Amino acid sequence: MRLALILSAAIASLTLAACSQKTEDHAAAAADQAGAAASSAANDTAANADAAAASTAAAVDNAAANTAAAAGTAARKADAAAEAAAKTQ
Repeated sequence: MRLALILSAAIASLTLAACSQKTEDHAAAAADQAGAAASSAANDTAANADAAAASTAAAVDNAAANTAAAAGTAARKADAAAEAAAKTQ
């Protein structure tokens, strides 16, 4: 009886050790996958930030060009109005 109990305890210990190693392996694999996911997310975030900065710069350039064009049009209209006013006097 004692021998059976000792053998059962030994088998249980070996089984627990094997399960523990599997658990460690799975935990290491999960940590590796989490690290890869975090790295990928960081790369995606950086790429998206770069794209957003480029889009913003293009929009600012476009707005500046439109403002300059509108200012030029306003200046020409003001000059034309001033010339018309001068002719009527």
